[in-house]
Amino acid sequence: MSEIKKFTQEVAGKQLTVEIGKLANQAHGSCTVQYGDTVVLATVVQASEPREGIDYFPLLVDYEERLYAAGKIKGSRFIKREGRPTDEAILTSRVIDRSIRPLFRDTERKDVQVMVTVLSVDHENDPDIVALIAASTALGISSVPWNGPIAAVRIGRVAAEWVINPSYEDRGKSDLDLIITGTEEEIVMIEGQGKEVNDQIVADAIAFGHKHLKQIIPFIKEIISKTGKPKTITAEADAEILTKIKNKVESWLEPKLKNLFPHPSRQEYHQMIEQLKIELDEILKTDNEINKEERSLGIKIFEEILDGQARQLALNKKIRVDGRKLNEIRPLSAAVAILPRTHGTGLFERGETQILSIVTLASPSAEQTLDGMEEEGKKRYMHHYNFPGFSVGEVAPVRSPGRREIGHGALAEKALLPVLPDKESFPYTIRVVSEVLSSNGSSSQASICGSSLALMDAGVPITRAVAGVAMGLLTDLKDKSRYVILTDIQGIEDHSGDMDFKIAGTSEGITALQLDIKLGGVSQKILSEAITQAKEARSIILKTMSQAINEPRPELSSYAPRITSFRISPDKIRDVIGPGGKMINEIIEVTGVAIDIEDDGLVMITATNPEASTKAIEWIKNLTREVVVGEVFQGKVTRLMNFGAFVEILPKQEGLVHISELTWHRVERVEDVVKIGDTLPVKVTEIDQQGRINLSHKQTLPKPEGIEDQSRGENNYQDRRPRSSGYNNSRPNNRFRR
Repeated sequence: MSEIKKFTQEVAGKQLTVEIGKLANQAHGSCTVQYGDTVVLATVVQASEPREGIDYFPLLVDYEERLYAAGKIKGSRFIKREGRPTDEAILTSRVIDRSIRPLFRDTERKDVQVMVTVLSVDHENDPDIVALIAASTALGISSVPWNGPIAAVRIGRVAAEWVINPSYEDRGKSDLDLIITGTEEEIVMIEGQGKEVNDQIVADAIAFGHKHLKQIIPFIKEIISKTGKPKTITAEADAEILTKIKNKVESWLEPKLKNLFPHPSRQEYHQMIEQLKIELDEILKTDNEINKEERSLGIKIFEEILDGQARQLALNKKIRVDGRKLNEIRPLSAAVAILPRTHGTGLFERGETQILSIVTLASPSAEQTLDGMEEEGKKRYMHHYNFPGFSVGEVAPVRSPGRREIGHGALAEKALLPVLPDKESFPYTIRVVSEVLSSNGSSSQASICGSSLALMDAGVPITRAVAGVAMGLLTDLKDKSRYVILTDIQGIEDHSGDMDFKIAGTSEGITALQLDIKLGGVSQKILSEAITQAKEARSIILKTMSQAINEPRPELSSYAPRITSFRISPDKIRDVIGPGGKMINEIIEVTGVAIDIEDDGLVMITATNPEASTKAIEWIKNLTREVVVGEVFQGKVTRLMNFGAFVEILPKQEGLVHISELTWHRVERVEDVVKIGDTLPVKVTEIDQQGRINLSHKQTLPKPEGIEDQSRGENNYQDRRPRSSGYNNSRPNNRFRR
């Protein structure tokens, strides 16, 4: 059994504990990390041999949620083990991947798998921050070559005060939620959302977060120095062959470069590049000293030269690969009401990127049920993102959403959540789907723009329009202090550039942001400048969007359902539900509406037919209505007794018309006046202490002249109702399980 080594450090007033050698010792690197009562296990494994035939670094990151960590068993009756990862798990996997990937050598071809398994959660400390620190530590102590470590913190802002690693409760009060990862010198990854937070405040939050995360780096370095394994060194290509290939590629490519830049069309550019790759491969084949693997190096050198040319064009001439200025946005276009029968649509185009967003409105019962390791409850707003192969001119099978689709959909969802109306004022369930019809970079930010348009077109009363833009960076690889920031990057600038910084927000502030870098890190100064530059771009985009629609439509689409909300007393809910849900199911079946009832008595009727809605509302109000003395009803006779007739005045509410209250004349037999099924006008004369309702029919009739009132208790008229008549006005005591 391995020796267990334990390390602790205080972070934001809580103990961060790392243990090495306790679990999973056959992995190439493993550790457990505990923060509060949240515990994760991180493992790293590297393949023994490089994977052949690939031109990328094969990194696989998995974040595994375990329901036992939260003391839960899966809610499904038939499947009890964990299945497909939740969206939350996929998003956390992406955060870890985006944090560690930039610090690997892109020439590495051995498969590396980083897996973080959540063993315990305390519902106070989010395991994502713990997972990031654990992944960094496991990589650092492993033999896998990696230029780490990194550390991570979450930054919140409660009552204008910064909070480090806020609890779930504090995050609910915070107007900002940022995850920041980085090295001691630079920032590597950002993921966050805000409630229209001022741009400068966001920049300050990033600086504050980096100041605190870099205090964790020495702690991780200490662990690595005491427990780490020697790093494996991957053999490099023969220097002589590499120089020969590089010279051959450069001499062949140089006369062709002038025709490549600037070039505004993505499709034409890629066709030219693919043709040049084919020609280069054929030329390299003619050299018998260069084998197949070395020819792939030639293609990589070719791409590096192109990237270098694009970089120098921007750094030296301040011109981008498509001819734009550094802060220039591609041509913009916005439109709404594109489709005739959907509830709302928005079409947004930016250069060759085209997004169609569609809104669907439904009843509150259409909410998504959350039943994960951390999440429980309902979700009323969903944003889904689809990226088919045809959007980039490629053949691709249609499969279930991948990590990229889920990540982009979640980012757009974060961006739009702060401007949505609350459930009380707009109780609809809202689903937005963004279809990427054409893509040349920044499709996630275009989805935010298109969805904002679609929501306004649907008549959803959002407070303000939201727009997003992706910011890029090109640096001099020999001097990182020399750089340019690019507004609205397209595909080639994302691929060959050093940064993809997505920033979304309204005219008032930032609602979502996401940073990915390829440099290994970026300074706070650059990020601050990018945020300022993005704000200028956002205002231009919002202006274009306002020309298509500048505020939500006052009315919903005629094809959208209408929701009517009203309140009933909470203790009347059981009357609407009925025994075993019998009553509410009858209302739904007869009227065809959807009915949602909250525990506080809020009733929401959803219907596309106004008449059906009116009928259901009247039915429920009658079921829950409090009868008042003096009211007159048209009731239906339901039962006859020797002392009077029972009359249903409201659904499931009966009252007694005593025999003396049937007419102004003396009545010997109830059957002489009424029979079961008769409709009878009656007046409420009394509601006794037990809630029993006494009615009168004769008081709705003209009183004949000379007739004395023969009411109960007068002129010694005998009350013939026995005490054990079974007459009561009680309600069913079955609550509908919602």
